[in-house]
This record gives sequence, structure tokens and C-alpha cells, in this order.
Amino acid sequence: MLKKLRRKFVLLNMAMVSVVVVALLCVIGVFSWQQNMSSLNTALDMSLNQAAKNRTDAGQMLTDSLFGSFGFSNGDNTMFNNGQPSFPLGGDQQQGQDGSAGNAGDGSGSSDGSDGDAPAVPQLGGTAPSTIPVAVYRVVEGSSVSLVSRVTTASLDDATLEQAINQVLSEGAGEGFLQQQQLYYKTHETAYVTFVAFADEASASSWRGLVLVLVGIGVLTLLVFFVISLFFSRWALRPVEEAWDQQKRFVADASHELKTPITVVLANTSIMLKHPEQTVSSQAQWLESTQHEAEGMQELVNDLLDLARLESSEQVAFDSVVDMSDLVEGRVLLFESVAFEREVFIEDNVAANVQVKGSQTHLERLCTILLDNACKYANPQSTIHVSLERGPAAFMGSLPHATVQGTAPKGPCALLKVSNTGASVGEEDLPHLFDRFYRSDKARTRTEGSYGLGLAIAAQTVESHGGAIAAQSLPESETTFFVALPVA
Repeated sequence: MLKKLRRKFVLLNMAMVSVVVVALLCVIGVFSWQQNMSSLNTALDMSLNQAAKNRTDAGQMLTDSLFGSFGFSNGDNTMFNNGQPSFPLGGDQQQGQDGSAGNAGDGSGSSDGSDGDAPAVPQLGGTAPSTIPVAVYRVVEGSSVSLVSRVTTASLDDATLEQAINQVLSEGAGEGFLQQQQLYYKTHETAYVTFVAFADEASASSWRGLVLVLVGIGVLTLLVFFVISLFFSRWALRPVEEAWDQQKRFVADASHELKTPITVVLANTSIMLKHPEQTVSSQAQWLESTQHEAEGMQELVNDLLDLARLESSEQVAFDSVVDMSDLVEGRVLLFESVAFEREVFIEDNVAANVQVKGSQTHLERLCTILLDNACKYANPQSTIHVSLERGPAAFMGSLPHATVQGTAPKGPCALLKVSNTGASVGEEDLPHLFDRFYRSDKARTRTEGSYGLGLAIAAQTVESHGGAIAAQSLPESETTFFVALPVA
């Protein structure tokens, strides 16, 4: 079950992180694409505006139109035949190695207004020049097509240019994308001249490289997060695993404790059923044995119910004020006879007027468990020391050879101490001393009539009152229990 839970935990985390990573990649990719398109459109617009601005000779444009309509050649421009542009390969339009197109002859301005001079030098302090290569062409209605070299930073070969111009003129759109040539274009129309600016599709595709890098980073991030999720799933589910192990151990221990009395009860019942003719008095032995085992089971069930009630009311504030001084003295007096039968002595040192908030019944049960445990495991002719005083509980966290259950309260506390001299608790047994059904006796003998629930109930009682309990077992065979409860 824990493996399935851990797997679901990892899958849920990975699904959430994957959704976030994919969403971020999409947002960044769309934003980058928009930025690229915005830069490309800006470059096209700037080139067209600059070309239109430089074209101020309206009379020359009229001349171009008139010459073109009669099919005359216009200097470095291409020829028009019957109103359609003609692109002679290797003819007058020449492509420079620097990406700009020069005019035939001496490179001076042509009669149609083609820009034969060098590209304009950008001015500092003005609008930053575009870094996107743009090719700008002038299309004179009914006449010619020529390169505007002043604002052009790239060029097209004759075949591509012919196809591109024909498609642009046929579509008649102000801007668009030529799928076959992989070119973006924009147009700017005046009375006689149409300027067409081209930019390569690769100029607006840098976002793809960014997305590929981000995808690689995203995959690497998911792999790293997967490893981290595996680690944290074990860490986060460790309390669940411990609770699961405790539950399994509890079921096994409870079953073991109930198995013997139930077996005895069934055996006694079977014996009595085999002799129905006998009187009740003649079978008193089996009846008494059955009653004894039933009382033991009742005690076990009551202890389990007490534990369940204490756990359900953990850290609940009790309103009643309990005088721990009177309570401890009363419990010590009750155990004088028990100690006498076990040949041990009880010595108490109880401070007066030590009060705590809590349950009188539960605190009496706590003292009873500690004193009973001390009497059971004390050496004959030894002395049990019981003390109660006010003081801080900070020392509980630094006790050597000890285990602590709960959190020591801050401020003044009621400190109860019960110690006896007897067999010490092994180092391997100390961490489990307050576990249910745990006994250092691995043979699980029941000679003392104990089910191993007493200390578990004591620890739960202390925690429910907001205190802490510690057990210290020194190699010199002295075992001491410390209880710290916040004073009223």
C-alpha cells in the first residue's frame, strides 16, 4: 500500500510540475514569437517609410510611368513588356556581395528615381536601425522594378524576385507571407509607385531556438524534480509508514494477548459441555478459570479504550485544577501495602501546593502506573524514591541513557520523579519503552499480569496534558521516570 501511495504522490507532483513547465514554455514561446514578429514588422515599416520619404521627385515618377508605358528602358531598371515586368537574368540588376543591389553603369541615380547612392548612414541618438535584413523594391506602375539601395540591407535573386513580385501584385494585399519563397512582405503605395519590402522567414524564427533550449531545460528540470520527488516522497510518507508499522504491530500484539485467554475460555467451555450431567459446583474450577480470563480481556479492552480516548483528546485543555501534591501523596499511601508485599520501601519527597490543570482521574492513573511499574521491577529490600517539585523541564532533553516522549513545556513545571533500583532497561529497548504491548521480556510472559499498555497509557496521558515524560535507565541498574506538566 505504501508503495502505491508513494507512486501516486510522485505522479501527482510530476503532473502538477509538468503542467506548470509546459504552461511557462508556451507563454515564453508565444511571447518570443510575438517579439520576433513585432521586430520584423518594425523593420519592414521602417524600411518602407524611409524609402517613401526619400522618394520626393514626383515629376520623375511621372516620367518613369510615361517611359514605361511605351516600353523604353530606364537606365538600370528592368524592362516592362505590355505592362508586365520582365526580369532578364544576369541583366542590368546586379547583386552585391554585401547584400545590396547596385545599378548598371556608374551607380548614379537612374532616370526613374532608383537610389543609386550608398545606403544612408544611421544617425546617433535617433531610432536604432533594424538588425533584420530587409530588401526594398520600387515597382513603378506599368514600367519597372528596381532595388532601393539606400534602405536595403539584403537582396533577392532574379528568379525569386520575379515570383515574389508577381505574387504580391496578384494578391494585392498590403502585407502577408509567401509560402513558396518563405518571405514576409509589406507594401507601401503612392500615386505612381508601390514600394515592396521583403524579409526572410528565418529573421522571425529565432524564437524556435529559444523554445528548443527551454524544452531541454524543462526536460532536465522534470528529471531533477523527479529525483527530488522520490526523495521527498519517502520523507513525507515516513510518518505514515511508521503509523502503518505501529498499526500492524498493534494488531499482532493485541491478537497475541487475546489469543491465550480466548483459548482458555474455549477449552473450559468444551470441558463443561462434555459433562452436562455434572453440577455447577463440581465444575467450579473451569468456571473460575473462565471468569479470570474474561476479566483479563476486559481489562485489556478497557486499557485500549482509554488509549483511544486519550489520543482523540490530545492537547485538549482541561479546565479543572488538580492538586498534584495531594494526589501523589494519596497514591504513595495506597502503594505502601503493595510495596510491603514485594519487600520494597517507598520514600517520598513531595512539595506542597503543586497544582496543574487536567483530569483528576487520568492523573491518578498516571501515578498508579508509575508506582506499580516501580514496585514490579524493584530489587527486594531496595527503596523506591518518589519526588514532586516545581522547576524547569529543559534538562529532559539532555538526559543520558534516556528516551523522551512529548515536548517538554516551557516555564515552571510540576516535576514528578519515580526511581527504583532493579534490572536496567537495555539500550535497544529504551526507544520502544512507551510503545503499546512492548515489553523487554521477549518471551512475552504474563506472570505479572501485564499487557504492556501501562507505560503507553502514561505517555499518552502526559502528552494530552501538554507535558512530557522521560525514562532513564543507567547501567548501575537504576531506572527513573520523569514527568513534566505545566503548572496551573
